[in-house]
Amino acid sequence: MLIHQGQISRYIVFVAKGMLRQYYFKNGKEVTEHFSYEGCILMCIESLLKQEPTRLVAEALEPATVYLLPYDRLLKLSEDIREINIFYRKVLEFSLITSQIKADSWRFETARERYNLLMKTHPEVIKRAPLSHIASYLLMTPETLSRVRSGSL
Repeated sequence: MLIHQGQISRYIVFVAKGMLRQYYFKNGKEVTEHFSYEGCILMCIESLLKQEPTRLVAEALEPATVYLLPYDRLLKLSEDIREINIFYRKVLEFSLITSQIKADSWRFETARERYNLLMKTHPEVIKRAPLSHIASYLLMTPETLSRVRSGSL
């Protein structure tokens, strides 16, 4: 486990190799919130910014190489180096936009549309993540995901 529930997040995780999954528990079941793979970042943004315990868990789905950027170091560097400040702002903007796109997808799109969007924007997830995790990420049961994939829904 990279991040444990109840832990205060102190790092931004850069994925050099492998795939990570971030999830939480709802009614005793795991719900996948995010996948990260080569070239992506992973962070528990609320815990990171507020320095409070996270409700999220992050784990590697396959052997992974990651780089950890200490958040306090990033803040200090962003005060002193303009380019780092711009980088930090871009990371936060990307996280906000990604969260909004995902929330809109959950609210307004059908199961098939959510799956097609994931397939279009993150084909690596479709290829590499277990179907049960993909289903929970898309807020559907594994049975619904199976019907979507077979074209019967």
